[in-house]
Amino acid sequence: MSGRLVNPLLWLYLALVFGFIFLPIVVSFVVSFNSQRFPTLPLGDFSTEWYEAIGDDPTILPALVNTLIIGVSVSVLSTLLGFGAAYTDFRYRFFGKNVYLALALLPPTIPVVILGLAMLVFLSQVGLFGELHSVIVSHVVLCLPFAMALIRLRLSQMDPSLEAAAWNLGASQWRAMREIILPFALPSIFSALFITMAVSFDEFAIAFFVSGFNETLPVRILALFQGRVSPRINAIGSIVFTITMLLVILAQVALIIRNPDRRKLAPGETQATEPARG
Repeated sequence: MSGRLVNPLLWLYLALVFGFIFLPIVVSFVVSFNSQRFPTLPLGDFSTEWYEAIGDDPTILPALVNTLIIGVSVSVLSTLLGFGAAYTDFRYRFFGKNVYLALALLPPTIPVVILGLAMLVFLSQVGLFGELHSVIVSHVVLCLPFAMALIRLRLSQMDPSLEAAAWNLGASQWRAMREIILPFALPSIFSALFITMAVSFDEFAIAFFVSGFNETLPVRILALFQGRVSPRINAIGSIVFTITMLLVILAQVALIIRNPDRRKLAPGETQATEPARG
């Protein structure tokens, strides 16, 4: 098959895939601004009344606040722990390292319903069930591997001898960490913060099992579904999707930004290697 035919077919395939994924989301956005209660064709007038109704619902704002508190806490804790786990893998060689990596990266491979039930049983046993910190602990278990994977990928691009060279020049381990490791890993750290916040913000199943009466926004959306069908669901879903996509985009932007310190070292590296070529 010629390339002239393959390229259009690939573009058509991509268009169908993205259309299949995003068409329901686009429809939800459009319907959220429809003045009619039920989405029928032709659509009614443009209206923001369903967004205004969100503010009038006394259960939605507390759920949003809970979600934001949990998301920020989970992103910070997951990134800190993920950085420590990634740096351990980067710096040290020890017996059972492959097992360590497998266990550290295991939680996202477990179905969230099973993970939620396991966290429910564990937190009930230790008396931590039904509070905000219950969801935070559970989401950190889920999100930490994402942060570790991003930071580990960034550190794998670094020459391990740079830190050792700093030690040989008199820098303490903390100073080498502050002036070499952290600046190099900073893009992945920001990316990990955004990605883990997005995962936590959008996660439902685990929060449903462990949150008790401290509902998150996804759990509140399910509660609305269990009652009568409300157009507010489309408005809330549009807000959640927008926030989640914004966090993912910010994470991607943070990943592609080059480290400014690396750019400063580039001319020096070139000067050091030019004589060797001659």
